[in-house]
Amino acid sequence: MENEYKDIPIFTNEDEERSFWAIQDSTKFVDWDKAENIILPNLKPSTEIIRLRLPELMLNELKLIANKLDGPYQSLIKMFLKERIDHELKRYMDDSVILSTEKQGGLFA
Repeated sequence: MENEYKDIPIFTNEDEERSFWAIQDSTKFVDWDKAENIILPNLKPSTEIIRLRLPELMLNELKLIANKLDGPYQSLIKMFLKERIDHELKRYMDDSVILSTEKQGGLFA
């Protein structure tokens, strides 16, 4: 017996589509068993501009390292942050670590 799926409505803009999918179960509209992985080479992640105050010495050290690597210091900061985020996420995915940090009052207590 084949599943019957609902028709996906036509949206007038992305906000309308986003609101729709935020409350809908996609399995009622799409047969995910037939889905295929694709690569979107031109898709760029969205970014947000932030202000970050750093000690002058730290910024100068970052610029020195970036210069030695022949790249912009902003990209170096993003690279360092990404590496640390990945490390911390991996570390805190272990339930025992999460539970022990909660007992101590959080990650930064």
